[in-house]
Amino acid sequence: MFRLNEADARCEALFASALQRSEAPSTSTVAREISRMIGQLGVEGCACRVAQEFGDHPDSARDRMLWARQVVAELPVESPPFGRMAMTRKCAA
Repeated sequence: MFRLNEADARCEALFASALQRSEAPSTSTVAREISRMIGQLGVEGCACRVAQEFGDHPDSARDRMLWARQVVAELPVESPPFGRMAMTRKCAA
C-alpha cells in the first residue's frame, strides 16, 4: 500500500471511466465523471482497472493515460471536490 496524490487519483478515475477523447468532454463533464467513478469504484478500484488495462492492452492504455493526464492537468485544482478522501490504494490479486 502507498500514498497516492489527488492528481494521480483523478487520472486513474478518468481512465477508468467510459468517457472518450473523441467526445471532447467539457471540464464540468470530466469533473462529474471523476467524482462518479471514485464514488462507484473508490480510488482502489480505479487503480485496479488501470492496472488491468495496462496488462491487457498496454499500447491503448498508454494512450488513454496520456489523454487522462492532459485533461486532468487542465482541471481547476478544487474540482472535483475530493474532501478528505483517503488517498491510499491496494489492489486485490
